[in-house]
Amino acid sequence: MTYHYHDESIIKALPEDTVFVFGSNMAGTHAGGAARTAMEHFGALKGVGRGWSGQSFAIPTMNEHLQQMPLSQIQHYVDDFKIYTKNHPKQQYFLTSIGCGVAGYKVEEIAPMFKGISHNVIFPASFRPFVEKPLPKLTQKLLHTIYRDSVIFTPVTDELIDVLALSENEKSLAKIVLNTQMYPTDSNGRDREFEVADILHNLNGKIFEFQNNSEGPMIFGGVILALLELYGINEKDFADVWLGNREIQPPKPANKAKK
Repeated sequence: MTYHYHDESIIKALPEDTVFVFGSNMAGTHAGGAARTAMEHFGALKGVGRGWSGQSFAIPTMNEHLQQMPLSQIQHYVDDFKIYTKNHPKQQYFLTSIGCGVAGYKVEEIAPMFKGISHNVIFPASFRPFVEKPLPKLTQKLLHTIYRDSVIFTPVTDELIDVLALSENEKSLAKIVLNTQMYPTDSNGRDREFEVADILHNLNGKIFEFQNNSEGPMIFGGVILALLELYGINEKDFADVWLGNREIQPPKPANKAKK
């Protein structure tokens, strides 16, 4: 049995049996990102920074002083959430990418904490390789298959991915990067336009020819940014793989807590 995933779009409503799960601070300020969405649309209460309220569930990733919590402490709250989902099996849980916005952690640091959780949890697509299928090695063939106009500018469907000449893990990666929202804002509502434009500038004339920063190239650059963040690489690494000069192994999930 596999988990279900959502595309990390900003939502304002869920079925009655589905709980909105968000990253919070212990002060319960709910001032931005998914926390603000939780307060405005899913009944999260101001001042309640942990646990259930309304149609929402808060997992703390920052303390009462709005400072980043260590991973070991976040793991404690995630473990509490695992117990909650197991004890409330008739509910579904729409999990946002907790800790990956204002708290400043990377997906590969947070997502592995949720391994083994009940299957009534709906994960953000970016968590998929860390809770289910491993990321594949980056190769020239893989990049050339994913980063084609016929793939980038076509609605992403299972049928589209299935016809690609890729392994199952590579198809999983294709779905992740093609579905990850980066331009003009990411799934946390952060403006990413400057970063995308910078990627296009750094790659222009090296492996691609971009005429300007119009809508088409910026969408293309957003898909590249999704891959760079997922693997923790930069534009030079991407170009090296594209040109066949090297291959890049997937990042290893971070299991050790930061001190």
